[in-house]
Amino acid sequence: MSPKEISKFLIGIELFNELNDEQRLECANNMKVLEVKKGTVLIKQGSNRDTLFIIQKGSIHEYIDKSNSKRTILNHYKACEVFGEGALMDNYPYAMSAKAATDSRLFVLHRAEFSKMMENSTGVVVKLIAAASRIISRRMRSSSYQMSNIAMRYATGATRTESDMIGEKDVPADALYGIQTLRAAENFNISGITLRLYPRFIKSLAMVKIAAAKANKDLGELDPKIADAIVEASEELINGRYHTHFIVDMFQGGAGTSTNMNANEVIANRALMLMGKELGDYQYCHPNNHVNYAQSTNDVYPTALKITILYFNDKLVIALKQLIESFDKKSKEFAHILKVGRTQLQDAVPMTLGQEFATFSNTLREEIDRLNENAKLFNEINLGGTAIGTGLNANPKYKKLAVKYLREICNYPVKSAKDLVEATQDTGSFVMYSSALKRLAVKLSKISSDLRLLSSGPRAGLWEINLPAMQPGSSIMPGKVNPVIPEVVNQIAYNVIGNDLTITMAAEAGQLQLNVMEPVIARSLFESLQHLKNGITTLATRCIDGITANEDHLREMVQNSIGLVTALVPKLGYEVCSKLAKEALATGASVYQLTLDKELMSKAELDRMLSPKRMV
Repeated sequence: MSPKEISKFLIGIELFNELNDEQRLECANNMKVLEVKKGTVLIKQGSNRDTLFIIQKGSIHEYIDKSNSKRTILNHYKACEVFGEGALMDNYPYAMSAKAATDSRLFVLHRAEFSKMMENSTGVVVKLIAAASRIISRRMRSSSYQMSNIAMRYATGATRTESDMIGEKDVPADALYGIQTLRAAENFNISGITLRLYPRFIKSLAMVKIAAAKANKDLGELDPKIADAIVEASEELINGRYHTHFIVDMFQGGAGTSTNMNANEVIANRALMLMGKELGDYQYCHPNNHVNYAQSTNDVYPTALKITILYFNDKLVIALKQLIESFDKKSKEFAHILKVGRTQLQDAVPMTLGQEFATFSNTLREEIDRLNENAKLFNEINLGGTAIGTGLNANPKYKKLAVKYLREICNYPVKSAKDLVEATQDTGSFVMYSSALKRLAVKLSKISSDLRLLSSGPRAGLWEINLPAMQPGSSIMPGKVNPVIPEVVNQIAYNVIGNDLTITMAAEAGQLQLNVMEPVIARSLFESLQHLKNGITTLATRCIDGITANEDHLREMVQNSIGLVTALVPKLGYEVCSKLAKEALATGASVYQLTLDKELMSKAELDRMLSPKRMV
């Protein structure tokens, strides 16, 4: 592209708004065109800041690299947006990375060219730096909202006045949320766990809004320009933008209305920006009249909740498969090691350590089917039912069309419930799925307790296995190392079991045509899913993968075990073996040695009878 074409494209981009045609052309003359493929890394975290990027087409993800190879996406930039503007001010290292989310074309201004402009065109440089400072300041102020309380937010700048049925209220001027969100944030200052901490739920809400807007547009119920702006604003939420404006606490009265209105207001105000209108100028795009058209909290909230849980379930199953694989590897590694089995904490017949670890993997493998089976219940949704399931205020064709669009957007086989009135008040699917989480938690806790027992010691316990040493275990006892990973999994399990009771009570509390307790059901399920996934991953990578066996000690315990005598019953008979066991208990001698001393069997025959292959 020529500099003139680049200059023309820069018109309307905030960074260049104060430049005249000649000044924009000068900037364009110093820019280069960069064509990149999807996945191309444009910025590497920690490298020196040296380039300003203007996106002509395509989209860019800005993210933070983590040590465990995971990435947290912070921003999603699209065409006509600028990033890396800090390069105009200093060359300090980038705090994050950026890569192309799609095939993209960008215009880039390198710091070297900008430095030359500083010598020849001071006026242009001053205007660019001033504009960059405003953009950076606004981004930092927006980020600070999530760390400050409501009163603090008024101190960051001007306000706008909004009104509702209760009265008027001042809202921070640059906030995308509105008066109903602000009231909810003030009314429900409960847990400090706000919607923004569950970005997947925000994305699910946005998916529902897109499906509704597209359906209403197709049916002629919504102005195409308004519908398109709602869709674009919602897509930005799906891409991770503007989540800091979701400030409502997860604990709330009103059956989720505050959550739905938080989404409606953010989407409406962002749509207004896209339409070139002022924030809060709701005559052009209204949170209720347009974003929430043909909807109610009572069908939006549970629908978004269900597709969120479907996503979380997929992630939980992936983590669970990783843990099962870790146990499988250990079962093969320990397959040859004989040990004493125990019932009621007393010595029983021998088994292999490999069998014990195979039991852990097999019992957890069953849970994958249980989780997926119960998660299928969430494919049935009540979108289109509006307030109580009757579909009031929605086009008769809306339900089918909205569900179709949502199925395409969320990539889950969602379908409309046969009876929307029943589906609007029923929370049985949440109870069933929570019970599967509880069952998994119970098994994980039992396994964790077993690991703690098996590793107890090292001198005065069972000491059959060694767990990886993760941290010093005492502030007073030098050298003490505790089984901290199984311990934290135990605690996660107790929390999940408690959440299951909360969900049960909340489901029972539904009255007539609605269950108003769905917010605490959502909060409890999200917490259980998140904690289980993180705990399972931690158990696999920071505990199971590093376990070693104390093979010599295990062999010695087998040979000294009274339970060993059970294996000799087919050869020596019950009476003889009983006498051997009694004498071993009285004298402290081993059954193995007593059998040889009494010449009841040859060493070769005894070893054959007690071989791991025969014993198990």
